[in-house]
Amino acid sequence: MPKIYIVDVTNRDGVQTSRLGLAKLEKTMINLYLNEMGIHRSEFGFPYTHHEKNYINANLELAERGVLNPILLSGWCPMREEEITDAFTTTKLKHVNLSISTSKQMTQGKFSGRIVRVPEENPSLPNLLDNMGKRVELAKKLGAVSVGVNAEDASRTEDDFLLRFARRAKEAGADSFRYCDTLGYDDPLTVYRRIRMLAEEVGLPIEMHCHNDLGMAVGCSVAGAQGAIDGGVDVYINTAVNSMGERAGNADLVSVILAINKASGLEGKYLLDERVNLKMAWKLSKYASYAFGVPIPINQVGVGSNAFAHESGIHADGALKDRRNYELYDFEELGRGEAELIETGREITIGEYSGIKGFRNVYGKMEIEFHNDKEASDILELVRYANVHTQKPLTSDELRFIAQHPDLARRIMTMTPLA
Repeated sequence: MPKIYIVDVTNRDGVQTSRLGLAKLEKTMINLYLNEMGIHRSEFGFPYTHHEKNYINANLELAERGVLNPILLSGWCPMREEEITDAFTTTKLKHVNLSISTSKQMTQGKFSGRIVRVPEENPSLPNLLDNMGKRVELAKKLGAVSVGVNAEDASRTEDDFLLRFARRAKEAGADSFRYCDTLGYDDPLTVYRRIRMLAEEVGLPIEMHCHNDLGMAVGCSVAGAQGAIDGGVDVYINTAVNSMGERAGNADLVSVILAINKASGLEGKYLLDERVNLKMAWKLSKYASYAFGVPIPINQVGVGSNAFAHESGIHADGALKDRRNYELYDFEELGRGEAELIETGREITIGEYSGIKGFRNVYGKMEIEFHNDKEASDILELVRYANVHTQKPLTSDELRFIAQHPDLARRIMTMTPLA
């Protein structure tokens, strides 16, 4: 039976959230947490972008060392020859998604007559179908192990062209087809029909990429997944931690997993990748909130502070008698429930102006020792730079990562402007 896999796009689409962003060290930590959570793939950045190069290559090196494993790391590129070539000649990238707009609104509104969708529109102009096929073949020639083709604004693209586009992608050697509900325009019933149609008529694994402009990103992602599986193909749902992303955000990672595992029409009927470990939800959501500087909403699914809170008399009484009365799932399933310690007395922290004594004190509490003074001094210098890099106090996991992988931490935090 086909299966549902999770492809998290926090480090690609989530960081495009207006007014927000992540430092490269923070993006790396999210990749590490996603790997620990058993997520199939992280779309971890833009491999053709200069300031991403060191981060991209360092994370690919972490994968080679077995640290970021078995998670796959994939890049995102526009459907342009120069960006694709740059991505594969300056990094060790093996997985990529190539994106281009497919709706009449976007192709006419963005390309301004420079390209047409099909050759019969104007044989003298480049056409979208041929260009897409050539770019897929180029990525494969340059060493791509897998290539996904993205139909931007697929939800506003008519059925016949979407089918033609997906078939051309398959002919060119694409490994998956990403259906992008770029404006959050879809509804669950419509998207189920369209995705099942694509699955049955094209037979290519499908990615669901849904935005939340109408509040239906999770519903549409899950309905699309049902359509793909009912149509006989594997499906990859794009998610973002805490629903981060452009405008109203992407489909929330935790909500999608809970919906697949717990919803009445899905539980036990559709197979989710067995590696997914929901117990990481609490830790990952808290870290992303800290890194982005955006508090977790009080009513956030699963991880909000009110997700398991009961105050009214009837509810409190019912929950105390049997939590199944008012809780659909257990808080322990999300890694919640343990007491969290907060320092209320003396606390030594490390920052950009820290000295060796304070540094050793903090690492000593984490039971991390250094072989000699030079090693300690070198790690302290990296920690200082990391504090400048993130502009936040470093977390314990960030400090551990720097101590364990100082060479890659140095590269991740190094960005040289173009001359």
